[in-house]
Amino acid sequence: MVTIADVARHAGVSSSTVSYVLSGKRAISEETRRRVRSSVRELGYHPNAGARALAARRSHIVALMVPLRTDVYVPVMMEIAVAVTMAARQYGYDVLLITNDEGLDGVRRIVASGLADGLILMDVELDDERIPLLQAEGTKAALIGLPRDARGLSCVDHDFAAAGALCADHLADLGHREIAFIGYGSGVYHRHAGYAERTLAGFRERAEQRGLRFLHRSCEGTYESTAGTLARVLADRPGTTGFVVQNEGAIGPLLTLLRTSGRTVPEDASVIALCQDQLAEQFAPRLTAVTGSAQELGRVAVEQIMRRLTAA
Repeated sequence: MVTIADVARHAGVSSSTVSYVLSGKRAISEETRRRVRSSVRELGYHPNAGARALAARRSHIVALMVPLRTDVYVPVMMEIAVAVTMAARQYGYDVLLITNDEGLDGVRRIVASGLADGLILMDVELDDERIPLLQAEGTKAALIGLPRDARGLSCVDHDFAAAGALCADHLADLGHREIAFIGYGSGVYHRHAGYAERTLAGFRERAEQRGLRFLHRSCEGTYESTAGTLARVLADRPGTTGFVVQNEGAIGPLLTLLRTSGRTVPEDASVIALCQDQLAEQFAPRLTAVTGSAQELGRVAVEQIMRRLTAA
């Protein structure tokens, strides 16, 4: 069995340096960290989880609470989860997945059991009921999302308000004056999901500043619901020529429906979406999109957890 001493000899460092690299407890130069990790891979070293947990009083596990909802775009959620897992492994941590259908009970179980050294929450709501529990228990946590009151919290998120404003500016600069914002299903807004409400608020503020007439319509993202949404938009505002879409499922149906109704994109109507590059590139011509890195969110969330653990 390969030991930590074997790794140290192979990498030309001390055993304590190997330990620090694996635990992330101390700052180690990038060159040394790469050399140690290379030796770990070459030798096939696997720390004994039980012994390591007893010695460090840590489990070396991070819990990740992922959303289990029909109104979330699963590919993005999985991209974040994979990024969290890969980043955690760089610090010698494994990831325990729990689903947000457990709600507060799931958070209590993780906190009370000591299964994980820290917890990462996804799909954060503006007034998320999980946050007071984390604060009361002093849990090392990072939020992928921004609650209404983020004081004292480690949070990472895209600037969705700025993204909404960019969409309004883009359509205004193209000369559009009648805009429709097609958002997520009503359930997303009822639970005050931060990413949805902040985008809409940023769009609304900038649209008013630019003198745009606009309306917001929720959409479940299916072809049928998108068709109904578009029909209602055009019935209420027949002069609508600009569309903002924050609903990955509705993008394809909307483009098809506009085309079949005789409105060519981009000649007769303009569509800008908030989505990942990979999705925007699936359409021809390429869809204009405001995008951000889902992988970066996961990586930074892990870094925030590790900084809190190191400071403990």
